[in-house]
Amino acid sequence: MIAQVMKVNKILEQSLLFDFYGELLTEHQKEIYERFVADDLSLGEIAQEAGISRQGVHDLIRRCNQTLRGYEEKLHLIDRFLAVKEKVERIDRLLDDYREENAEELIQSIRRISGEIIEEL
Repeated sequence: MIAQVMKVNKILEQSLLFDFYGELLTEHQKEIYERFVADDLSLGEIAQEAGISRQGVHDLIRRCNQTLRGYEEKLHLIDRFLAVKEKVERIDRLLDDYREENAEELIQSIRRISGEIIEEL
């Protein structure tokens, strides 16, 4: 599932990876990566602020991306998060269509989806 999100928007991918695994980076990596992803600074701007070369910033960001993707490949936290999010959205849609005459069917659907969520966790 994360592969679908990653294809849609590289910035979203980097943001999700940083949100979930950013604390596993060193302080220096975290600071540079956050300036690039969250603050949307250019490589040159970050290099100037950090006192390193633009190429150094580029290499560090590339290594961080590889590291963070590696964590996701092993732990699948983002995949699970997105799967649970999709199921909660399904529940919301079911509730939007609520009518008293289909209450029992609605309850069964919500219970089934909530069971799937629990299994995901």
